[in-house]
Amino acid sequence: MSKKLSFDNPLYVLAPLAGYTDLPFRSVVKKFGADLTVSEMISSNALAHGSKKTLHMLEKNPIEDPYSVQISGSDADTVRRAVEILNEQEGIDVIDLNCGCPVPKVVGHGSGSSLLLNLPLMSEIIRTIKQTSNKNMTSVKIRLGFEKKNHIEIAKAVEDGGADFIAVHGRTRAGKFKAEVDYDAIREIKEAVSIPVIANGDIDSYSKAKWVLEHTGADGVMIGRGAVGAPWIFNQLRTGREYIDQNLKHEIIMEHFDKMIEFYGEPGIPMFRKHTHTYSKGYSGASILRNDINQIVDIKEYRERIDYFFKNSEMVL
Repeated sequence: MSKKLSFDNPLYVLAPLAGYTDLPFRSVVKKFGADLTVSEMISSNALAHGSKKTLHMLEKNPIEDPYSVQISGSDADTVRRAVEILNEQEGIDVIDLNCGCPVPKVVGHGSGSSLLLNLPLMSEIIRTIKQTSNKNMTSVKIRLGFEKKNHIEIAKAVEDGGADFIAVHGRTRAGKFKAEVDYDAIREIKEAVSIPVIANGDIDSYSKAKWVLEHTGADGVMIGRGAVGAPWIFNQLRTGREYIDQNLKHEIIMEHFDKMIEFYGEPGIPMFRKHTHTYSKGYSGASILRNDINQIVDIKEYRERIDYFFKNSEMVL
């Protein structure tokens, strides 16, 4: 029996990030502290048409419990068919509708943050998910607006659509990932709706996460880019310890590598290079390590090289 999502304590959620929050990465953050993991964004169109690659993206680690699948879509009927396919999949607890993605390709199809321009349609799609789904919960990820902020109106439309909770990225679509995050606006949403609110945007440290929870009154935090290269942020939040032991960092990095190889096989090596680059930031000898691993193609050799490095190198920052 899957775990029911509880909002009794602050919820620590891994945000979906294309190209990063795959099964191996989600497994690591779940093992070391995240309450909820979310799949990479999945097109309801691709799902409705039975794309094998898309169905593969639904795979999860058994420890990902509860687990959320995020879909995008701009047509209620297509979304309904996608949800019917998700209904056949075991181990999914939440279906999340993406109304925040700012990427032109997604927005151009009327999905993602484009739905913020048509709130009646957004509400209709949320209602469709809610009525069709056999999962425990329906959630929605939003931004504060498209060009300008109309966050209260958006949040009310989400609530009216029947969503069980809402995740708020504190920027407009126009703000992409560069504009300053408006945490006051997230607090205003929290005060305006009766469903739980998860705060998202530029939460890149333990102290920042604590501050955001306090400032916004949110029911949890969703961390994406802040967890890349530092998945132990969830362990810090779970244990309440700001200091993270070097040995635990090493353990988490090796766990991530092993999960990548387990899931992808040899192709996991080139895929893990970007993670190695991020993990090694601030360590002495990081540039030598990066040069070395760019040449390594053997799994055992790669593993030994990073194992030795993260066990023996010191942080210089």
